[in-house]
Amino acid sequence: MLRHWQLACIEKAMFQFKRGQRHFFCQATPGAGKTRMSAELSLRMLDANVIDLVICFAPSREVVQGFKSTLELIVGKRFDGKLGSFGTALTYQSMDYLDDNFWSLFQNYRVLAIFDEIHHCAEHESGLSNHWGQLIVQRIQDHASYNLALSGTPWRSDELGIALARYSTPEGKLICDYRYSLASAVADKVCRSPRILLLDNEDVHLTVSIAEDKETRSFDSVAGLLGDSVVRYQDLLDNPQALRYMLEHAIARLDEVRQSVTDAAGLAVASTIEHAWQVAAVLESLGQQVVLVSSDSPDARAEIQKFRISSERWIVAVGMVAEGTDIPRIQVCCHLTRIRTELHFRQVLGRTLRRRGNADPYAWMYVFAEPTLSEFASRVADDLPEDLAVLNIVAASSKIAVEVTDEEHRFAEKIDVTNEVPQNSDQPESVELLMKQSLTLLLSERFKYQLLTIL
Repeated sequence: MLRHWQLACIEKAMFQFKRGQRHFFCQATPGAGKTRMSAELSLRMLDANVIDLVICFAPSREVVQGFKSTLELIVGKRFDGKLGSFGTALTYQSMDYLDDNFWSLFQNYRVLAIFDEIHHCAEHESGLSNHWGQLIVQRIQDHASYNLALSGTPWRSDELGIALARYSTPEGKLICDYRYSLASAVADKVCRSPRILLLDNEDVHLTVSIAEDKETRSFDSVAGLLGDSVVRYQDLLDNPQALRYMLEHAIARLDEVRQSVTDAAGLAVASTIEHAWQVAAVLESLGQQVVLVSSDSPDARAEIQKFRISSERWIVAVGMVAEGTDIPRIQVCCHLTRIRTELHFRQVLGRTLRRRGNADPYAWMYVFAEPTLSEFASRVADDLPEDLAVLNIVAASSKIAVEVTDEEHRFAEKIDVTNEVPQNSDQPESVELLMKQSLTLLLSERFKYQLLTIL
C-alpha cells in the first residue's frame, strides 16, 4: 500500500507531465520510500502508454540492484537491459562506458529517465559541471521524454548547481516540484525520529613534547581542543579513551533498543580501513559481534546483504554503508568518519531512519561535539520543530544520577556523572586526552518539551 506522500507525489508528477513539463524534481527525506514511489510512477506511465522504457541511474551498485528489483516487482516486467525488457538501472559511473547504441534509445523511444540522488551530478551555467552532470545535460536532458530527479539531501558540498534542478533568482534556492520533509516523515511514522547525541568533554589535557620540552594544555571542550591546538579531528577519532567512551554509550543504547526490537543493529562509520579495524577491535573487546566491510573487501557486498537479514549486532564500514544502502534494522549509529560535510552527515543519519513498525520510533546517532558537526546536528533539530531531539552529553560515566523536574517543566533535565580520572594514560604521539570527572547537562528552554543542544 502506498503512503500518502507517495500517492500525492505521483499524482502531481502525472499532472505536470500531462501539462507538458518534462522534468520533475522530488526531494524526500532518506528512508521515505523514493524507490517505491518511482516504480509506481513508472507503472502508471507505462499503463497510460506515454512511455516505452524506464532507464534509471543511481550512485552505487547496491542502489541499482534495489531499483531493478523494485521495478520488476511493481511493474511485473524485466528491467535487465536485455532484448524484450522494459528498461534497466545503471550506476552513474557506467555512463563512461555506454556506446552510441545505448544513447540512441533516448531518441528512438519514449523514455522515462530516473536519476536517484541527483545531487551527485553537478551542472552550472559557467561550465563548472562534473562529468556525470555534463553527460546528463548533453545526452539525456533534451532527449528523454521525461526526467524524474530524486534526492534525499538536495545540495552539494561544493555549492555547484545540481543537474536538472531549477533555482530561484536572486536567492538561488532549489525549486522542488514535490518535497517531503523529515518532519513530515516523522509525523507520518514513515521515518524514525532522530536522537543525535553530541559527546563533549570539559576537562581535556593535551601534552605536547618538543625535544626536551613538554607543554600541557587544558581545554574545557572538544571545540576548544580542536580550535586552539595542534590536534586534528582524526586524532580525537583515533584516541582509545574517546573511542571506547562513544562505543560504550552506543552499545548500552543498542542493548536498550533490542529489548523491544530484537534484531536492531548498530553502524559505525570509520575514516579509513585501518581506523575501521581499530573500531572493530574496540567493539569486540566490549563483547560485541562485528561485521567489517570496506571497499577492499572482495566479498563486501555479500557481507552487507548477509548482515541485512541477520541478527548480528554491529557493522563497521568505510563508505560502503552510506547513501542509499537499505538496512532498516540499523537503529544506532556512531559517526566516526573524518568527513565533515552536511551532505555526508545527513547521509549517515539517513541509514538509521527507515522505520519498520511501531516498536522502533527512534534512531540514535553519536557524534563528537566538533563545531561543524554540532552545527549540522542543530540544523537537523531545526527540521523537527515539533519533535526536537538533539542532546549534549559530556564525559565518561561510571555512576549516573538523573534528576527530572515535574511534568510541567520536564524539558529541564540535570544529569550528574562521577568517575575517577586515571593518573596515567598511554597515548600515541605524546597526545594525552583525559575524560572529565563530572558533568551537568542542560537542555534549552527555547521550546517547551523539546530538546536543544547547549554547547
